[in-house]
Amino acid sequence: MSILVDANTRLIVQGMTGRSGTFYADQAMTYGTDVAGGVRPGKGGKRHLGKPLFNTVADAVRETGANASLVLVPAHNAAAAIIEAIEAEVPLIVCVTERIPVLDMVRVKAALKGSKSEMVGANSQGVLAPGVCKIGVMSTTDAKPGPIGIVSRSASLTSEVVASMSKAGLGQSTTIGIGGDPVHGVGFVRCLELFMDDPDTTGVVLVGEIGGAEEEEAAAWLKARKSAKPVAALVVGRHAPAQRRMGHAGTLSVFGSGNANSKIAALKAAGARVASGVDDLPGLMAEALGRH
Repeated sequence: MSILVDANTRLIVQGMTGRSGTFYADQAMTYGTDVAGGVRPGKGGKRHLGKPLFNTVADAVRETGANASLVLVPAHNAAAAIIEAIEAEVPLIVCVTERIPVLDMVRVKAALKGSKSEMVGANSQGVLAPGVCKIGVMSTTDAKPGPIGIVSRSASLTSEVVASMSKAGLGQSTTIGIGGDPVHGVGFVRCLELFMDDPDTTGVVLVGEIGGAEEEEAAAWLKARKSAKPVAALVVGRHAPAQRRMGHAGTLSVFGSGNANSKIAALKAAGARVASGVDDLPGLMAEALGRH
């Protein structure tokens, strides 16, 4: 079993006819994801990659029964595309677009509140249930089905963690990239809730980095609930200079807040096993599973 996506996921791609939309829609179909069609205003009634195109998300949902959307729309129009999907009541929205203006994302967060939609991203590599469904831009080369849930802020680190876990015989139930921007959809806490409720996920790997308070919030959640499922964590950026953005807008430690050491301390205090590097994660998880 997986979270957020499964064999019944039926996907539409917003921005399907663009270069990125074409490439990643084709990859999703090749992987086995059920891609029902695409959305591109002005091209409704035409076909692309053998799939129907629609002028609006509402039209696409009504005609195809889609229950998920992949947003591959340029940054200046991405928020409007996400809000259109929210208004069409698409249950799962995955946005991989980078550099969406923060104020645009604030409007998206307001639209999500009280809605019927769950959003992953923006600036996310997506969601992957190995062998079942791929929505996003992640590599699937090393992903293997299994009982470990992975949630990460970093796309490149996710690939390394997946490869390391699979090599150790620890396949994945679902891998989720929550995105690296300061304002985004689902966070660590929501993903932990879903993984803890999933009967086929036996352990969770959390990959964090400097900036924001996601890791501290996850630690507080774990400490309050004393979960029976083990959590292994990796927090990168221990040697990053303060007050300097590292890579993207979310990785910024200012005045001592959001630094790696404080995040590591919080997670350890909550009972998570914290790795010093990617290669340590499989051993920590295997050890933790052996004790449960």
